Amino acid sequence: MTSRFLISHIILRAALVLSRTTQEQTLAYNSLGPSSFTYRRPPLITITIISQTIPPIRHLNPSKMASQPSFSTKIKLAAAHSAPVYMSKSATLAKAINLIHAAARDGVSMLVFPETYVPGYPYFIECYPPLKQVAALAKYAEESVVVDEDLDGVVEACRTTGVSVVLGVSERMKGGYTCFNSQVFVAGGRGGGIKGTHRKLQPTYVERIIWAQGDGSTLKTWKGMLGSEADGREKSWNVGGLACWEHTMLLARQALITQQEHVHAAAWPALSTMAGFEESADSQIEALMKCHALTAQCFVVAASNYVDETCLEWMKENIGEQGFVKRGGGWSAVIHPFCNVLAGPVTGEKEELVTAEVDLKDLGMVKIWVDADGHYSRPEILPFVWDKEAYWEAGKKKHELRVSGVKGGEEAEKA
Repeated sequence: MTSRFLISHIILRAALVLSRTTQEQTLAYNSLGPSSFTYRRPPLITITIISQTIPPIRHLNPSKMASQPSFSTKIKLAAAHSAPVYMSKSATLAKAINLIHAAARDGVSMLVFPETYVPGYPYFIECYPPLKQVAALAKYAEESVVVDEDLDGVVEACRTTGVSVVLGVSERMKGGYTCFNSQVFVAGGRGGGIKGTHRKLQPTYVERIIWAQGDGSTLKTWKGMLGSEADGREKSWNVGGLACWEHTMLLARQALITQQEHVHAAAWPALSTMAGFEESADSQIEALMKCHALTAQCFVVAASNYVDETCLEWMKENIGEQGFVKRGGGWSAVIHPFCNVLAGPVTGEKEELVTAEVDLKDLGMVKIWVDADGHYSRPEILPFVWDKEAYWEAGKKKHELRVSGVKGGEEAEKA
């Protein structure tokens, strides 16, 4: 009896010590603030005593510890600051494959390519009257990518190297000449492959003479782009993307935020080479990229191409002289959710993989302050919905869709 009483007395004393220590820590935290908080370890003598009443950690249910992943959360992200082999789909895809292998040698987990890297951004649409561009537009459509047919080499490179890729392409619908400004998400590793495609919702200005509008069905984030199912990361992180001034569409960005986007792939052309944008383009890109990083609390990889002599020569030989686009341009970087630039920015006429190691655990520390899909969203005041209908779905008949673009199929027929 005396022995049991003594043990109970010791346990009670240990609990009181822990309680006082916890109170001291709380007071210290509140007085110093989160940036200067220093943890005080409880007295070591309490560990042995309390371990008699609390099961060791190895006895706990692992499912209740999901917030503490056992795998490394440090990965390398990279932006390809690169120019295509202009207006050549096959040659540019070969170049992209070489860049994937180069990224693998540097330990990169995910590589982001510029806007319409294949077959190159159609700078000529900014420079010539529409009727003078007809032959060039037809050639551009021919060199555009049919996703199901043209990307086998890229997919194989991703599977072989383990590098995931977000590839900017001018996408052409199979069996037709309708094109989209698209990003193709390709997962690396043995079980890798094409996860999906995002089509730019609203082509900008004269881009509308070559690209159709995407729909809400491709406004998505994809899992399986960072890590593999074998190590547990496949289901843990979401990757999304947008192209160019699509980043000014706040609700498009919010759609990705509501899907808990962790890494954002941003695709850009060389805006600063265009007449009228020399002084402002890079500042615009930087502002939009940092805004999305903080607003979405995600890492941002911004990849831009640049204009080289082959692009200018192609336009001159096939369409004529122009004075609106020059060599150089581009702005590529990797940005932290708190807007720190982790790598870059790289600008101008140079080939470079802009690479940074990031720790995905940082996302949790940022979201303690701001969580745009949680405690900082206020959905009861600011409800958000978007139309996810696949209006460009293969085989869908036009008469099945309402002109308003809100309803489809049988629901449209009944309306």
